[in-house]
Amino acid sequence: MGIFKAYDIRGIYGEDLDAELARKIGRAYARFAGVKKVVVGRDCRPHSEPLFAGLAKGLCEAGCDVIDIGLASTPMTYFANGTLGADGSVMITASHNPAEWNGFKLCRAGAVPISGATGIKDIERMVAENDLGAPAAVPGKIAKTDILPQYAAHVRSFAHLARPVHAALDFANGMGICEAESFKGTDFTYDSLFGEFDGRFPNHEANPLHAETLRDLQEKVRSGEYDFGVSFDGDADRAGFVDEKGGIVPMDFITALVAKDLLASNPGATVFYDLRSSKVVAETISAAGGKPMMSRVGHAFIKAQMRENDAIFAGELSGHYYFKANFTAESSSMAVFALANIVSRAGKPLSELVAPLRKYSQSGEINTKVSGDPADVLRRVKATFEGKADRVFELDGVSVEFKDWWCNVRMSNTEPLVRLNLEADTRELMEDRRDELLALIRA
Repeated sequence: MGIFKAYDIRGIYGEDLDAELARKIGRAYARFAGVKKVVVGRDCRPHSEPLFAGLAKGLCEAGCDVIDIGLASTPMTYFANGTLGADGSVMITASHNPAEWNGFKLCRAGAVPISGATGIKDIERMVAENDLGAPAAVPGKIAKTDILPQYAAHVRSFAHLARPVHAALDFANGMGICEAESFKGTDFTYDSLFGEFDGRFPNHEANPLHAETLRDLQEKVRSGEYDFGVSFDGDADRAGFVDEKGGIVPMDFITALVAKDLLASNPGATVFYDLRSSKVVAETISAAGGKPMMSRVGHAFIKAQMRENDAIFAGELSGHYYFKANFTAESSSMAVFALANIVSRAGKPLSELVAPLRKYSQSGEINTKVSGDPADVLRRVKATFEGKADRVFELDGVSVEFKDWWCNVRMSNTEPLVRLNLEADTRELMEDRRDELLALIRA
């Protein structure tokens, strides 16, 4: 069943999943995780309602009580999980995927994610084999809870602005609208784009990773006096940023800026960055007195590594920003406040804060569709550089490091794609090595 992915359950509503399958997933999740009280939130897609009804029915059949927090961002669901004494949580969303998609993000208590390796594959088997167990003698109940005021107050406590900050926020008609409740009553003000719930996403894709998604925001920022702009994805667990000129700020640079700021009050603390990030991120963390640690891609892996190493913060190239203060989970509005804090104290605009970080030349992520086994490509890359590079390692795919350039080649978790990220000290060297690696990958 192709909807059971590495990090969540996701497919096209009406084709891959429906309310009845949601019921079975609820039963299987309850049985597998042994949960008795579960937080359930949902995004604003029209089919999130029937999926909630099916999922809640399955959970109740298993004897599990449902805490229904209604329309919510994914960070709100994590927060509710951690604060309401729940045994787990489910967020009904397909994140940045198009409107016809939907799915489920599953967690244990304390917002600890369930991934393919830690339970999703088991739940897939249970659903496929109808191994759902007998219904409980006493079914569970559904109770509604409004977690937004408590979540907003929690995030608001993270604001420490030295002066008022004004931004442009593109909600993409998604769940960032909930996150914005956190900004009320502070010196952070904003003008909004597409600030009405519409799970059809009629204005543009809700994915800040794609440059074309940011065009409306860039135009808005350039038309007024803004400190920066923010673009939320569909379930608001990711955020992309543009500077006061409308220039796109790479997400790993946001990681570096936020890490430096947090380390000022947490000297010596550990900060994680994903292995696709510019090496300027690790340099910045070290210079700020922190301990930089590299993580593999994917929220389940990053959160596990953060907990194991008591890290205060982590950033991912996809725009996920993880805070120890938020149950080691994402909060896009906390990331917004973190940047607003920095800008308010800096005495210079965001573009000037970012400029020193543009030290190296990056290829960006380049995807190659392969006809054979993608693992063969990784073996070929490893064999080519082993014994020649300063370092070759396999934290996630194959990474190769030389003094003046590095690359990472990894497989997609969902498609027959090989992904290349490469960085070098100069643009000429980056282009030369990029072309060599692509020739090797596509041989």
